[in-house]
Parts: sequence; C-alpha cells; structure tokens
Amino acid sequence: MNRYSIEGTATTPTIEFDLVAGFLEIKGRSIPENSIAFYLPLYAALDEFVANPKSKLNVIIQLEYYNSSSSVCILNVLKKLESLSKSGTVIKVKWVYEAEDEDTLNAGKNFQNIIRLPFEMVKI
Repeated sequence: MNRYSIEGTATTPTIEFDLVAGFLEIKGRSIPENSIAFYLPLYAALDEFVANPKSKLNVIIQLEYYNSSSSVCILNVLKKLESLSKSGTVIKVKWVYEAEDEDTLNAGKNFQNIIRLPFEMVKI
C-alpha cells in the first residue's frame, strides 16, 4: 500500500496518509460510533509504514471536535509514531486549532506532555 485515504463525514475525520511521501493528516470531527473500528485501518497503514519507514514523516492533526474514545485512538497513533521516531525517523507533528478553541489547544499540549515528539501548535 502506498496510500491510505478516507473521506470525512459528519462523524469521522478525513484521513490522508501517503506512505511514500511521509505525510499523514487527520482533519475534521471524530465522533464515530465505534472509534476502534474506525481507526483500525489507519493502525494497519502505520504498521506498514513502520515496516518500511522513510527518513521523515510530517503529521498534521486538525480536529475540530472528538470524543473520548477518539482521543484514546489518537493517543495510540501518536504512541506508534513515538516508537518509530526512536528508530530514526524524523517526525514532526502540527497540532492545528482555532484561535478561540482553548480546549483543543490544551488537548494538544496534553498529548505533547505524554508523547516525546516535536509538536508545533498552529493557531488558525
């Protein structure tokens, strides 16, 4: 697989993962009925990327709203990326939030405190 892509809906985010170019974007709302089932294909794509890593991976996470089960899934994605960075892949995470959305900014900071990856907080 060279690419994993899923179009967002009212309850699920758009996910674009180019395994060749080293680019992952998760954008939109993440309130699926079953978060684990929704994120399972992304975990599989990440496992494939880990098996054949590139020298770098740029990650953009821009979630306007997500539920607690999605938060756990995002944390699992970040943990996989943290493990990958320990084996030499340079990973940069851009956490994008709206200027007035303190909750999303604070969530990004919380993830940053848990995961040892370089985060850039991007206000829009």
